[in-house]
Amino acid sequence: MAMKLDGVVPFGRSWDEYVQMFQLTETDLQKSILGVGDGPASFNAEGTKLGYNIKSIDPLYKFTAKEIKTRFDQVVDNIIEQIKQTPQDWVWTYHGSLEGLRKNRERAIDNFCQDYEQGKLEQRYEIGELPKLQYRDRQFQLGLCSHFLFLYSQQFDVNFHLQGIREMLRVCEQVRIFPLLTLMLERSPHLEPVIQQLTRDGYNCEIIPVPYELQRGGNEMLKITSPDAE
Repeated sequence: MAMKLDGVVPFGRSWDEYVQMFQLTETDLQKSILGVGDGPASFNAEGTKLGYNIKSIDPLYKFTAKEIKTRFDQVVDNIIEQIKQTPQDWVWTYHGSLEGLRKNRERAIDNFCQDYEQGKLEQRYEIGELPKLQYRDRQFQLGLCSHFLFLYSQQFDVNFHLQGIREMLRVCEQVRIFPLLTLMLERSPHLEPVIQQLTRDGYNCEIIPVPYELQRGGNEMLKITSPDAE
């Protein structure tokens, strides 16, 4: 067993991790970007400082920065301990070590918390969640979903995945999802049914290798493009 979690946990990633997980080019980064389920990731905070146009949504954003940090502090020890107990399941090319992973996660949430209140004022952090988004059709050019869809396949069924991804495709010209493994380090059972249905719907679906890997074997993303956006 690689990881057992009762629900979605606030364990955010950094700007550099997003760039690698989603293979973001400078052309990609010039687009209007919607991060779905970003949680306490520092992607928005760091990207905004670099001048990019990023909006993040998460139900977690109904809480204050202090409350979000408290929730992170409540789960981080358990997550680190579970990873420590299954060393064969993890790849340390990026983080270097278990301690490096913890420091990177702490740095990401610190950057997030420092930006959070100002970001809420600027409407860069908004309360929202799948499968229903409040945005207009094609309001964004690129939608990113990190460590939610497919990862939590036991908690959310295939119908939720299809509804959620279709909704992202309604508001975004292209959608990228990472990783494609579940918490148990298995290819999500929802992946193939989702690809088959979206392909029938006319979308272009590609599984693309990426340079980022923490879960062993978790180095692929799904890129879905609307036919009229290619």
